[in-house]
This record gives sequence, structure tokens and C-alpha cells, in this order.
Amino acid sequence: MIPEDLRYTAEHEWVRADGDTIRVGITQFAQDALGDIVYVDLKDAGEELAAGDSAGEVESTKSVSEIYAPVSGTVTARNEALADAPDLINTDPYGDGWLLEIRPTDPSVLDSLLDAAAYRALTEQS
Repeated sequence: MIPEDLRYTAEHEWVRADGDTIRVGITQFAQDALGDIVYVDLKDAGEELAAGDSAGEVESTKSVSEIYAPVSGTVTARNEALADAPDLINTDPYGDGWLLEIRPTDPSVLDSLLDAAAYRALTEQS
């Protein structure tokens, strides 16, 4: 499942524009590869990130994986529900399982992220 209305990174994060912020999560492909998510550690609101910086970690029964900032900007929110229910990432990766909201320094960089067709091609190579 690769929603057409999102942008994607090669590291398997998805991005949804929402006004002057973006919402970030990991894709269905990524959560399938990780297995059961048991813990999430994310940056706090107010923290500045550069594109490619670590924005947190997701721990599963298989491994610990870094989450990378898809754009430069300021974290405006993190999904506090994941503290008690990290498995929301497994059950609803594009909805309630979102990770962070970021106010991008330059919103036009969203255009440089992968569209659904490019992300589909990437995952088919994996």
C-alpha cells in the first residue's frame, strides 16, 4: 500500500503536507520489514533538524532503526500516543501511527522527495 497523495524518502519515511507543517511516518514497507514495533524514541518539539539528521529511533522485535528527517526544519509535535502504543505504527502507519510534525525551513524541498510511483519502483527493487 503506497498512498498516491504522499511524498517518500529512500529511507522509507512518508511525508504529508499539512498547512505550514509536514507530518512524517514510516511506510507500510518499512514497518513490514521491521516487524512488531515495541518502542519509539523521537525528538522533542522545538528541536531543529537538518535533512538527513536522526529524528529518532524505532525499536522492533527484530532491530533498532533510525528515523531520518526528510527535510530541514523545526519539530512542532511528536506522536505522544506512541509512548503507550508503539504498535500503532504496525496497525496504521499512514494514520494514527505517524511519528513527527515538522515546520520545514524551505517547503519547496518537498517537491524533491519521491512521489508514489518512484517509491513503488524503489520498493520493487528491494
